Amino acid sequence: MSEINLRKMKEKQTGTIKSVKIGGVLGRRIREMGLVPGTDITIQGRAPLYDPVALRVMGGTLTLRNNEADHIIVEVNVEG
Repeated sequence: MSEINLRKMKEKQTGTIKSVKIGGVLGRRIREMGLVPGTDITIQGRAPLYDPVALRVMGGTLTLRNNEADHIIVEVNVEG
């Protein structure tokens, strides 16, 4: 498995959050949405200009702007 930035994940790709690399108000907001280390996510889709990104997490759908997704490191599952 490899670690990449959430922004670089492809549609339908799955992974597990490894870390959130920001503090302050934005970091707290990301964590309050349930995006904490150990959480499994799946990229559900992207807007036509690739911002925002929709992801499935804990049975629900969240959307993140790319500037928010930039701070989340994900260990992606290897396909195949």
